[in-house]
Amino acid sequence: MKKFRFVLVGSGNVASTYIKAVSNVPELEIVGVVSRSGKSPAGGEDLPVYTELEAVDIEFDAVILATPNGCHHDGCMSAAALGKHVFTEKTLALTREDMDEMIRVCKEKSLQLGVAFQRRTAPDNIIVRNMIAKGELGRVVGCELTVNFWRPQSYYDNSNYRGNLKLDGGGPFVQQASHNIDLYVWFFGLPEELHAFTGTFLHKMEGEDYGAAICRHRDGMIGTIIASTASKPGFDAVMTIHTEKGTLVLEGDRITSWQIEDMPNPSAEPAKELHSGAATNAVTSTIGHEILLKDFAEKCINGGKLIVSGEDARAASELILRIYGK
Repeated sequence: MKKFRFVLVGSGNVASTYIKAVSNVPELEIVGVVSRSGKSPAGGEDLPVYTELEAVDIEFDAVILATPNGCHHDGCMSAAALGKHVFTEKTLALTREDMDEMIRVCKEKSLQLGVAFQRRTAPDNIIVRNMIAKGELGRVVGCELTVNFWRPQSYYDNSNYRGNLKLDGGGPFVQQASHNIDLYVWFFGLPEELHAFTGTFLHKMEGEDYGAAICRHRDGMIGTIIASTASKPGFDAVMTIHTEKGTLVLEGDRITSWQIEDMPNPSAEPAKELHSGAATNAVTSTIGHEILLKDFAEKCINGGKLIVSGEDARAASELILRIYGK
């Protein structure tokens, strides 16, 4: 059976995650790397390296954009011009205009546009989302999302784009907490009203290292979102959801507390914990990436809606832009 072939754009830590993920899915393969520096990512030393996508001279079906946030739009446009499907690392892009163009061009060319919000694949997250959508928990009163991570100054010093407004887009709201913010909007949708405060306290960087937002939704639900890389020593992300039937807590993509009246805890044991990111950017499990990439390849071949499409991923970026006052 012919494998679905990717060209990997980028050669940093995230690129190595994709090499590992693809190697675990027999139906997929990475056939080349695009790196402006000419560097091979860890694990991909045997792959041919090109300095631009247009120079790739081997057959491939799609690109994986493992580049900084601010590069996703240009990478998508280059791939679409070649008629190639696009799977991009989160977030989708840094401006509404760029996101809308990416979605529009891929749709016009009948190309799939997938985004790596892999927390949507975790069993307990799926269970909670479906229960909320079906109204099984009753009215949702509020949600507290805390992403209190820690990064030393060396994390920002080691790569000139980290915390940079042009390439990273900001601090933890757009970077570390974007996965959790995606879950928030997947569960509850976008708020009607939002007030936010951000600041840079413990790091030398352009973006924030701590911030808080309070949201009010159409049905009256109140949500609070805290994102930080200034919370020593770093803590797992926690989402606490209060409903008329009780309270539940999601921690590390797992239901860790279930205080819902007359309902047993529906938790499904995930095969492995997804990357928490509390104190490190190292990815220890690629299960979520594998699920999304396999789904992406299948939908590129057979058509259909992706687990996380560009349209789906746009909502998280929209909320982050509002938090940044844009």
